Amino acid sequence: MPITPATATHTPSNGTADPILLELVDEDGVTIGTAEKLAAHQPPGQLHRAFSVFLFDEQGRLLLQQRALGKYHSPGVWSNTCCGHPYPGEAPFAAAARRTYEELGASPSLLAEAGTVRYNHPDPESGLVEQEYNHLFVGMVQSPLGPDPEEIASTAFVTPAELAERHARAPFSAWFMTVLDAARPAIRELTGPSAGW
Repeated sequence: MPITPATATHTPSNGTADPILLELVDEDGVTIGTAEKLAAHQPPGQLHRAFSVFLFDEQGRLLLQQRALGKYHSPGVWSNTCCGHPYPGEAPFAAAARRTYEELGASPSLLAEAGTVRYNHPDPESGLVEQEYNHLFVGMVQSPLGPDPEEIASTAFVTPAELAERHARAPFSAWFMTVLDAARPAIRELTGPSAGW
């Protein structure tokens, strides 16, 4: 399984190690350049392209992940199924599918675009800033999970009531509620009214 941890470099086919670059964008989501990943998150943050995935099981429960304790940004907090950044020139849909498999060891059985949201969320713990133009995706997962322990400490499928209870007692990522609220119309369309999203 290919692994691309947040602070690692990726190795292109020529064998040299390059820093992970993010796509910088303007307020309309148009690419304007690139920046090294950690540098883009240093205050005040540089607006860059990102994605967030929300996967559900057949009962309409949302798959949450608890970020691994070794991650440099937001370690140990709960968040949506998967989130990350496309490589420069990589389509957000392709990046979302790639990272979902890399982190969870399972591919979505369905994955659909659910709009975009732009936000600016400082993380008080790390001092890093999420200035993101975020592409949202919703879908289903039906195969067994095999989470990468370098990325994910734990997973849980939750109903809306269980999410509210967990959110009240456990730390969540700074961006979680923003991306969840932005994705809700597509989530409701996917899961149906009885799921309660």
